[in-house]
Amino acid sequence: MQDISVDDLTAEQAKQELERLAKEIAHHDYLYNTKDQPEISDGEYDALRRRNNAIEQRFPELIRPDSPSRKVGATVSEKFEKVRHRIPMLSLDNAFSDQDVYDFVDRIRRFLRLKDNDELDISAEPKIDGLSLSLRYENGKLVTAATRGDGTVGENVTANALTISDIPHVLKGNYPDLIEVRGECYMAHADFQALNERHEAEHKQVFANPRNAAAGSLRQLDASITARRKLKYFAYAWGEVSRMPADTQLGMMDVFRSYGFTVNPLTKLFHSAEGLLKHFHAIEEQRADLDYDIDGVVYKVNDLALQQRLGFISRSPRWAIAHKFPAERAMTILRAIDIQVGRTGALTPVARLEPITVGGVVITNATLHNEDYIKGIGNKGETIRDGKDIRVGDTVVIQRAGDVIPQIVDIVEERRPKTAEPFIFPHICPACGSHAVREEGEAVRRCTGGLICPAQAMERIRHFVSRNAFDIEGLGEKQVEFFFDAKDENLAIRSPVDIFTLEARQKGALSKLENIEGFGRTSVHKLYDAINARRQIPLSRFLFALGIRHVGEVNARRLARAYKNYKAFEEVALAARYPEENSGESGNDAWNELTNIEGIGFIVAEAVVDFYGEEHNRNILQALLAEVTPLDEVLPVTDGSPVQGKTIVFTGSLERMSRDEAKAMAERLGAKTAASVSKKTDLVVAGPGAGSKLTKAQELGVQIIDEDQWFKLIGEENA
Repeated sequence: MQDISVDDLTAEQAKQELERLAKEIAHHDYLYNTKDQPEISDGEYDALRRRNNAIEQRFPELIRPDSPSRKVGATVSEKFEKVRHRIPMLSLDNAFSDQDVYDFVDRIRRFLRLKDNDELDISAEPKIDGLSLSLRYENGKLVTAATRGDGTVGENVTANALTISDIPHVLKGNYPDLIEVRGECYMAHADFQALNERHEAEHKQVFANPRNAAAGSLRQLDASITARRKLKYFAYAWGEVSRMPADTQLGMMDVFRSYGFTVNPLTKLFHSAEGLLKHFHAIEEQRADLDYDIDGVVYKVNDLALQQRLGFISRSPRWAIAHKFPAERAMTILRAIDIQVGRTGALTPVARLEPITVGGVVITNATLHNEDYIKGIGNKGETIRDGKDIRVGDTVVIQRAGDVIPQIVDIVEERRPKTAEPFIFPHICPACGSHAVREEGEAVRRCTGGLICPAQAMERIRHFVSRNAFDIEGLGEKQVEFFFDAKDENLAIRSPVDIFTLEARQKGALSKLENIEGFGRTSVHKLYDAINARRQIPLSRFLFALGIRHVGEVNARRLARAYKNYKAFEEVALAARYPEENSGESGNDAWNELTNIEGIGFIVAEAVVDFYGEEHNRNILQALLAEVTPLDEVLPVTDGSPVQGKTIVFTGSLERMSRDEAKAMAERLGAKTAASVSKKTDLVVAGPGAGSKLTKAQELGVQIIDEDQWFKLIGEENA
């Protein structure tokens, strides 16, 4: 019947053909996903599915409940619901050495008071580098699929899980009324490569690794996208169960297999630490040949009754541990060292390498961290690599560990070319020519040309128009990116000054903003009005908007309250001269005045002086001050305030005010606000959902009140 054209099928023939196709496709899914022994090519498999879909399109009334098409094209969800795990999905402690494994086994034997000749069974299974997923079955039917989330609450991704061929919609065999099957969702290397190749051809963003691809695919709002990504699933654990179907770890694996799940075939049982380690190193050797990513081996006490006795330590089971593989390494040649300037002005050295494959990934670049690391100095001033520096032309040892950016961890000194010279780290920003300075106690050198440096420009503009700076409505991230990338100079915004000259430039422009898709006459005039409304701005907001390093909201207010008007502040910033490091001298009067402000120490003052010391920044400021006027700072009246001088932390969900409003209110009353709880905290205002900060306050004995008590404290009960 498979030779009959779909157009020639009768209804009865179509019914029989759909039954045959459902069984055949399910058979091949089992061979491909469970047995890893496909009998047909991908092309032949795709032909079966195309025929199934064509018949269903012609005879929609005959679509079967177990149709292969039911795993594709689920309806689009607006957002993921939250799912509270009845039994938390906990993490595992890690082992990083053979000795850690011996210690793990010894701890268990001592806890259980086992004698030397008492046997202890421990299972070992590959640790899949994917995304944890819990599947809840009621009466054998999948009702909920949820990500791990924070271990207590995850995301409801049921529609997406139903598209994964490894996940049964209905369990086979003898199953309990209720069972939560847990495991790892992942993407095979071949499917990952095919996905990235498809994305490259379609000019879409490619994924960095299979785990990111799997996570992104499982969290798609459109389940049909998930279906096209070919995700897979290994079952290895469980949550809530109405009736335990086995009494050992490996017994549960056999049960999962009978239900229709895929269980990792490399899972084995051992009776000693030596056996576990032998298996660990065997898996490590064949790691590169697997078609999925693993980052270690998980050991679990096999007997479930013993697991129950062993229990948990904090949020980890005492009866299990994850033995992580050491970072992957390889040797290659360092061809060049480039300096990249980040959005915060940090100058970061990047190694350009002779391409080499490490762990299935082609590595061409590696991080060199900072100038000290190149010299052979660690972040605490200690000697690393036996003090050997890194030079262009060196044969280097690179290390890659999971998603961490590859790094150079050593050099092969005997292979160093005679012509190799020590690397000289630049003191000038390669992007804008401004001075690059290194603050005391820091390993990073940073560009001081904040307002003019093209490497920092877009991020600076986003900061400039942000809520706590100029707060210009209509200039969100997308709009800033549009104006920054605009080729028409009458549209471009590449510095803060350009924001305030946009309307004037548009009057003589041929390409009018209101004619560009996404804008319109009304929205453009609203944008102009929003910009013009910010031509006068409080001094503290103005200083914060400049993006001077270390001058956040708090320090901007401190400076504004100390000098009250911009002219006074600018005079000190231009006149201040800080002492040279280790010179034994003090700074001039302006410097001493600046550093004597409460909360403004050497580091903040140095950043201010460096910023105003750049001619580029002064030119931008001069042009900006022709467009905007910083208003004199209005000092808060705090006499008699019940919270004057107190340090306050707001945490949890505030219902009568936003977090920003709460902080501003406290500061108007003369209080200081902090982001974290410490011994210096005087008061914590906790709303619903308060977590670690509330716990910390309780541990330290800090006074805790709720939002209503806060308003009562400051005399605004009816606010």
